[in-house]
Amino acid sequence: MLRLAYFADDFTGATDALESLARSGLKTRLFLRVPTAADCQGLDAIGVAGLTRSLAPDAMERELRPALQALRNLSPRHVHYKVCSTFDSSPTVGNIGRAIEIGAEVFERGVVPVLVAAPTLGRYCVFGNLFARFGIGSAGAIHRLDRHPSVSRHPVTPMTEADLRVHLSHQTKLPIGLLDFQALEQDAASAFVDLQEAGDRVILIDGMTEAHLLRAGALIDSLPGPTRFVVGSSGVGAALCSHWSGQGTLTAPFGFSRADPVQPLLVISGSCSAVTAGQIEWAQGNGFEVVAVDAANADAPESLARVCEGLRMGRHVIACTHLGYAGASAPAERVGAGLGRLARAAVAETGARRLVVAGGDTSSYAARALGIESLEMLAPFVPGAPLCQARAPGSPVDGLIVNFKGGQVGAVEYFGQAAQGAVRTAAISR
Repeated sequence: MLRLAYFADDFTGATDALESLARSGLKTRLFLRVPTAADCQGLDAIGVAGLTRSLAPDAMERELRPALQALRNLSPRHVHYKVCSTFDSSPTVGNIGRAIEIGAEVFERGVVPVLVAAPTLGRYCVFGNLFARFGIGSAGAIHRLDRHPSVSRHPVTPMTEADLRVHLSHQTKLPIGLLDFQALEQDAASAFVDLQEAGDRVILIDGMTEAHLLRAGALIDSLPGPTRFVVGSSGVGAALCSHWSGQGTLTAPFGFSRADPVQPLLVISGSCSAVTAGQIEWAQGNGFEVVAVDAANADAPESLARVCEGLRMGRHVIACTHLGYAGASAPAERVGAGLGRLARAAVAETGARRLVVAGGDTSSYAARALGIESLEMLAPFVPGAPLCQARAPGSPVDGLIVNFKGGQVGAVEYFGQAAQGAVRTAAISR
């Protein structure tokens, strides 16, 4: 029986969840479609990388409802709708409230828990308010979400409200309750029941520490089955695995391969994040060739020619559409698909063997244009962005080492580190 199946609202978020589960000791594979029961043989967990973060509610429902129904038919213990740890969403784009409603209907749940905290990523929920570090895997300062220098300026879904109950209330009419960290530390199960009996249909769970995640995982796992439905960040998988580890059911050794340095590295970036902009500027000052491409026509012949020329000369190359928040100049689908086609052609022409894809909103479209069917984690890299090996039959990307990076992920020298391979590897307990 699968312990957990998740549907992620974008690709970088999907690889974040993949890493969290794999590092906890669950044998996990990430797919671009809902796998068959045969595909799941030998796996403890599976993920599906969706597109819903960039879709309007009606389009979200057309993708999400049949996917959740198919996941339900696999009979996992838990189904997790995985969202960004900064809760990127709005009533018109990536509506998490609507996703909660759809999941509650599919799984016939009277109440849906929501856990967004992810301390390893610098995400903390306190009395319902979300705080986030500026840059994942960096030493950036922690900001309340509505004052975050990057997230609050997102060109599509700027986060102007830190209280997730208020933010979510604009996306669903379901009553929203809060299980704060004080109740979590005392008698979480009783507090959860009290909220449910008071009529709350969505229950947000606070979290600041790994101990809070352990308690949240035990609570979520105790909910009645056969399949439980939960919404949140990769903190959901971390919470459940922490609970299972404490029960002694994750005990077998599990290790990772080593990713060696590579020359050259190809990076495609549709990210508008100030964090990614700083990383590109660092790379440009440290020997990378930066090719600015048209967001609406990323795979134009002249762009491909410049990228291939740099790769053939042994240079690390970054093909990017933005250098900071200048506003969304083209739809995410067009940007991501164009960048994916550009990278696919460049790999075919030059034989490049490592690829970084930067940008949450555009990553799902890029992955599909690359021809990727599934990913398996190869090695740890930075929190939330592992090095993976792609399965892409019929595509030049088949077998490639690929890294999907959200806009907020990584220190300033991120792309230099990606060229060097895994910055830390270790066997972990399963």
